[in-house]
Amino acid sequence: MKKNFLWVAILAALTLVLGACGFGGGDEKSEDSKSDGKTLNLSIASEPPSLHPQLATDTQSGSILNGVFEGLTRVDEKGEVENAIAEDVKVSDDKLTYTFTLRDDAKWSNGDQVTAGDFEYAWKWALEPKNASQYSYIFYAIKGAEAYNTGKGKADAVGVKAIDDKTLEVTLNNPTPYFLELTAFYSYMPINKKVAEKNDKWYADAGEDYVTNGPYTLKEWKHNDKVTLAKSDSYWDKDSVDVDTINIAMIESSATASRMFESGDLDFLGSPFQSVSLDKIDTYKKDKSLQISDIASVYLYKFNTKDDVMKNKNIRKALTLAINRQGLIDNVIKGEQKPANGIVPMSINGWDSQQTFFKDNDMKGAKEALAKGMKELGIKNASDINIKLSINTDEAHAAIAQYVQEGWHKNLGVNVTIDNSEWQVYLDKVDSGDFEVARMGWTADYNDSTSFLDLYTTADNGNNQTGWESKEYQSLMAKAQKETDVEKRLAFLQKAEAVFMADYPAAPIYDYTSLFVVKDGITGMEPDVLGNINLKDVKIAK
Repeated sequence: MKKNFLWVAILAALTLVLGACGFGGGDEKSEDSKSDGKTLNLSIASEPPSLHPQLATDTQSGSILNGVFEGLTRVDEKGEVENAIAEDVKVSDDKLTYTFTLRDDAKWSNGDQVTAGDFEYAWKWALEPKNASQYSYIFYAIKGAEAYNTGKGKADAVGVKAIDDKTLEVTLNNPTPYFLELTAFYSYMPINKKVAEKNDKWYADAGEDYVTNGPYTLKEWKHNDKVTLAKSDSYWDKDSVDVDTINIAMIESSATASRMFESGDLDFLGSPFQSVSLDKIDTYKKDKSLQISDIASVYLYKFNTKDDVMKNKNIRKALTLAINRQGLIDNVIKGEQKPANGIVPMSINGWDSQQTFFKDNDMKGAKEALAKGMKELGIKNASDINIKLSINTDEAHAAIAQYVQEGWHKNLGVNVTIDNSEWQVYLDKVDSGDFEVARMGWTADYNDSTSFLDLYTTADNGNNQTGWESKEYQSLMAKAQKETDVEKRLAFLQKAEAVFMADYPAAPIYDYTSLFVVKDGITGMEPDVLGNINLKDVKIAK
């Protein structure tokens, strides 16, 4: 999924937060939820930008959507694909046609039957250009999808068709080995066609029109305060759902969230929900409560290649080389992250040995590139270069930015100011190109390098944000898409990454690790390799 990590950190008074959240730990009932049974208390950093499966693009929205909706398939804790709303999947010999048979007991929370037409409607809604779904490109494996989305084709030519209420037929352009992983991703989840056609803002609030088909319903959405999920009585596999109520508070400060975890008011800290506060990492390591695992996610700084200064490749190269990644990891973030040398993390299938595109902390190379860039731009003094480094407000992002700011100024002589914005404001600015350098995180939507590389096939891809594109890159990605030989396909993809890195549209900084702490007696909160937690699988011991 697009996982723009947005852990926001504006310190708030603990008593005010506790009052606003109104819930305690474990199985205790809160004044707000008044729930019976088992309760799980979580937090996220801010308001979810969207709880529409085809409009969401970020980690926290996705973590909620994965609890209230369900796709044709799902990925289990071992990373294996299993059937979900589809009880059977048949794949043609040429690997181009998938026929999904939906289960009889798949119901919407309003009692409607989940139909193949609901899937067809949702997928084509995402591809309809006027709906501006930033994730529309994730459907491009489907025949006719790109043409429809780019205004060159019609909806009827898209290779997804409801044969009847129970049968969905999907035709692909080329064999796509990870397609069944895609159908587990939230962009591929259905929406209730009947409800959506009556109310095109059905997803804006909790209520009778927010109809879902997953293990939980959206019981309450108090904007900028909290979200409450309740176990769904209509879910086909409800007997396997252990937790009755999930309270998700919006807590801006990870430090405040850590205090609440320690006092028992939160049951879990960690991605994809609230991050572990930087100043608590050593403490949790010492008491051995901190758990760390690799995930397929990269932290990077994106350059606006349309900016007057950042349009210069050598300036971008200089800034990329002049980051001491290992020093940042050892002295600031301390989560056993790995220095990133490319945009595809090493934990992705087939990417266990990253190519070497640059040397970490290469000050000599950085200064040489800076000198070339200044000459090309007609800049005489490095001090005349003023860079705005944009971040969403968060203690970790701020600490990283300050570390980089100091390094760039000390070693290159450029001036750097840090621009903080609240998450939604920040997303709007980056998406509109109102930045020079901007931090971003990206986690795999499925376990394949194309989850990272597809972002940059065109400048107008909603998740590209750099303004960069390359015909050579596009050609290599097109060849990889059509290639059925595994090794040859991998070679095309690796060459594409090399083309990207040779132009430096982004500076990879580190491959993420998942850091989390969880209350005793709670299982199923361990993120998988894609950083996902399936709320359906969470268990609370009595």
